[in-house]
Amino acid sequence: MPRYEYRCKACGATFELRRPMAQSSAPAMCPEGHVDSVKLLSTVAVTGAATAASSGPSSESNGGGGGCCGGGCCG
Repeated sequence: MPRYEYRCKACGATFELRRPMAQSSAPAMCPEGHVDSVKLLSTVAVTGAATAASSGPSSESNGGGGGCCGGGCCG
């Protein structure tokens, strides 16, 4: 189940809740008991080790890529 980050408008507390995607925009109660909160935009963190073959630029085309959108628009 995804985690969503919220900020309480009343006290300013930032907190996370695990809830189904369908309930991500539903009102969320902060730890202090206030109901007036907003969902924050969260970033996704991906962790792992890079290998030597994938850590540097390559002259070979591996069928995808591009820094901007993953397609051929950036040349």
